[in-house]
Amino acid sequence: MTGEERRQQLLDVARSLFAEKGFDGASVEEIAHRANVSKPVVYEHFGGKEGVYAVVVDREMHSLLAEMTSALAENAHPRLLLERAAFALLDYVESSADGFRILVRASPVASATGTFSSLLNDIASQVESILGVQFSSRGYDPKLAALYSQALVGMVALTGQWWLDVRRPGKEEVAAHLVNLSWNGLRHLESEPELRESH
Repeated sequence: MTGEERRQQLLDVARSLFAEKGFDGASVEEIAHRANVSKPVVYEHFGGKEGVYAVVVDREMHSLLAEMTSALAENAHPRLLLERAAFALLDYVESSADGFRILVRASPVASATGTFSSLLNDIASQVESILGVQFSSRGYDPKLAALYSQALVGMVALTGQWWLDVRRPGKEEVAAHLVNLSWNGLRHLESEPELRESH
């Protein structure tokens, strides 16, 4: 195996192990054992468990952010962008379940790309710009786009976490229901909503 092939093998083994046991439950010994190498090989490539974990998390963050950015990149009707974003997240959950499990766990190790929470904030910023334009064109206060983008991204992300384990209904149906709730709710927004009961 070349050095790069060995590195990739160690990352694949570690990714699976971190998804299964979390950071604290995994060990360099087990990574080495599953990869059929000695512990010094893991240390040589990554410097230890923290190093391999940080690389695994960074790769997953880049992968998910690329999928979400791609879904929101094209200039399209806001409903289509919402559909694409919801589907992109669920598609990532389905195709990279181990990676998503790693991302949603609280990480004890600093990552170059941040945390799952910071990733969601990056996505929410993209959604905020889209909503800001839409709010302005419809007479709503564009300053509220930040609040709505956090709500939408949070709803999709939390649903993704739930769906990771249940996998029913299928991702197309889950995405359709997310869009139904958010779009039909957004379509009938009140420009100045108030609580019905004073607190």
